[in-house]
Amino acid sequence: MNHIEKQALGLFPTPMYRLPNISRELGTNVWIKRDDLCGVALGGNKVRKLEYLLHDAKSKGYDLVMTTGQAQSNHAMLTAACALRIGLDCILLLKERGITARKGNQILNHLMGVEVRYMDTDSFEDIYEEMDRIGEELGRKVYKIPCGGSNTLGTLGYIDCMKEVADSGIQFDHLVCACGSGGTAAGCTLGAKLYLPGTKVMCSMVDDEPFDVVVPRLMQEAADLLEVSTEIPVPELLPMWGPGYSIPSSEGNEAVSMMMKLEGIVLDTCYTGKAFAGLVRRAREGFYQPDDNVLFIHTGGAGGLFAQDWETE
Repeated sequence: MNHIEKQALGLFPTPMYRLPNISRELGTNVWIKRDDLCGVALGGNKVRKLEYLLHDAKSKGYDLVMTTGQAQSNHAMLTAACALRIGLDCILLLKERGITARKGNQILNHLMGVEVRYMDTDSFEDIYEEMDRIGEELGRKVYKIPCGGSNTLGTLGYIDCMKEVADSGIQFDHLVCACGSGGTAAGCTLGAKLYLPGTKVMCSMVDDEPFDVVVPRLMQEAADLLEVSTEIPVPELLPMWGPGYSIPSSEGNEAVSMMMKLEGIVLDTCYTGKAFAGLVRRAREGFYQPDDNVLFIHTGGAGGLFAQDWETE
């Protein structure tokens, strides 16, 4: 494969181990890949993506990075943490959606001193245009990172992750990850095709975007960049968004509670709780066999958990 350079940011490989209590509860062998323990802030999947994206920014001479997401965006917080760490300035231009108060990830943004601006819009196109305007206003060239870091370069991060899994020597029958902007799902699905033959990847959708189009496109673009000739697999996408993106669901909250109660591991209500709920649903439906090895990718997000008002739940 074509080698693409990246900036070392995380502590990889991340831990991976079997969850004995969850396995007993669900009647199959459930394992976890702890990308929440990658060594930056509260960890998460975006660090793998940012290794490629921020290297690209530095190599092209940018010194100002901008990205977006909702108010409690894990991606935005981690972009700021990683950019500042390697000497790049960062401005977060977030949708004025979700919890904007100094809670959750906004506490971490405050501690970093990163500039946070808001736009009252649902259009990412409007936000990217505003980034250009801010760059002109400041007289600086802006490196724009899309929501979730989900573009061609960002997708490579989870191809790397699948190689880590393969290098462990453990054969997994199934793998489950969250799908919120498409890059992680694309990287896991294509990476499994390349490194984990026989492993079925299921992506729990936490948003109702057209991921049946987005994920294959990202896989094809990543394969082209890596100069890999392979058939692009059809992603398996399970709707798990519940009431809507970033809105807690009862099924997701039950999964968060199960993981905390049985294994002492923190999930969040936006991404990993709903993703793990997809695994739980499949297990309850008898989709997994008792001897199967099922790997859950913990993509982080704990900061957002502490922005929720649980008294109203």
